[in-house]
Amino acid sequence: MESGPPHLSPVPGTEAVPHHHPHPGVPGMPMPPQMMPMTTPVGLQAIYQACRRLYADQPNPLQVTAVVKYWLGGPDPLDYISMYSNPGDPNRGIPAHWHYVSFGLSDLYGDGRVHEYTGPEGPSGFGFELTIRLKKETGETAPPTWPAALMQTLARYVFQSGEESNQNVLCAGDHVSWHNALDSSESRIQHMLMAEDPLLQSIMSPMGTINFIQIIGVTAEELQAAQRWNGPGILELLRNVPVAGGPWLLTDMRRGETIFEKDPQLQEVVERGIETEGSNLSGVSAKCSWEEMEESREEREESEETVRQRITPHESEQIKAELRRGLMGQHGSGAAGFGTGAGADFTDHVNHNTDRERKDSLSSSGSTEEVKPGELQRSQTMDAVHIKINKEAGTLLPLVMRGRLKHGRHFTFKDVSGNSAITFVSPRVMGAIADESHPYASRGPWLQVLIPEDFLEAVIKDLEELSSTEELVVPKQYRWREKGLTISILPDDW
Repeated sequence: MESGPPHLSPVPGTEAVPHHHPHPGVPGMPMPPQMMPMTTPVGLQAIYQACRRLYADQPNPLQVTAVVKYWLGGPDPLDYISMYSNPGDPNRGIPAHWHYVSFGLSDLYGDGRVHEYTGPEGPSGFGFELTIRLKKETGETAPPTWPAALMQTLARYVFQSGEESNQNVLCAGDHVSWHNALDSSESRIQHMLMAEDPLLQSIMSPMGTINFIQIIGVTAEELQAAQRWNGPGILELLRNVPVAGGPWLLTDMRRGETIFEKDPQLQEVVERGIETEGSNLSGVSAKCSWEEMEESREEREESEETVRQRITPHESEQIKAELRRGLMGQHGSGAAGFGTGAGADFTDHVNHNTDRERKDSLSSSGSTEEVKPGELQRSQTMDAVHIKINKEAGTLLPLVMRGRLKHGRHFTFKDVSGNSAITFVSPRVMGAIADESHPYASRGPWLQVLIPEDFLEAVIKDLEELSSTEELVVPKQYRWREKGLTISILPDDW
């Protein structure tokens, strides 16, 4: 199983104070009148104005502020997190809640201290700020500060992994595997989906566009459904279940039922969605390996190079880059949607929703990444291969075939120890090194397996039993001798 994120404690180096216009003095503290700056930085002012349109009665909300700012060497990228009291809308069944808004993922200052200024036409900084709508507890008079800690952790992830390429910008429809109660309690709300804030609309600042991306706490079952189908589909289901989010997608840490327990028919909606639209999950970390079958290897000339048995970090990035090419379509940013299969690290917890209006591709001249096909060693083809996958990841194979390949897409199992990567591809995927004449092709330790459409239905039928994980006994082997393909499902600790 994936390891969870770092344990969350109260935000280091922060404090909750009444809101004042921030300035280069002591963070969160008012200046004497003679020292007050002439104006609030324009990026900050743009967000304040957006919030004031919603909360005109709260000009000085409580605010968590980093005592030592990120641009002064502090650990927390968000300079401020404002916390507003929202009465909800009783007529629509929307309960009272706390509304948290971050300041720092966008360009607040415009002077290069955090973000490079790129002009007003593009995104401001990373192009977004985070929000959370947390349902109030009975009798609660002050907002909890744990959401601020959560937002700081997500912001650190974005800054640390996306500074150079904006690869990990969070967008509506993305999902985050967390594996811990968001408030460190015993709650079932242990993962997150991302959506557009229902009331804070996108704004233009002099530094560019700012979107407001709302964090929604979900259960493990709801996360799994988002992984298997897609984030926007599950968000729509949550909007239609008042206790699970409702129209404004509130997070209720005391929610004890999943949407599927509340309404069992919703599981059928998910399955129909996968069947008709496919799945947006494009890969998982797993325990996996592959080898050329002996009957195929014997036909190879002795002078051929032996496949190396370990993926270097450089090769890993090249594989990810080639998988990303064309995947994002008009989404504009984000990595291929890698999820859970075994032992993924935190960078694999964020899974990006992708636009599927264009053909899936393993390579695209439109990519900004300069990865040349020859860099991963030259390609070689095989007549027969044996693939080994651990049980947890292997149970995704029916989804891989039905929700990905059947819809002209691809899916990758990446070995957690770095020894191999295995990508299943459809004939409709552009840029693959495998083709219908040579369905098994490798480039170094990266194997591509092309499943022809006339073979796919048989594979789906044979692997369907993997969906019943409780009844699955491993090890288990599937072999299509005439196709030269063998897949073994092994215990998770093999």
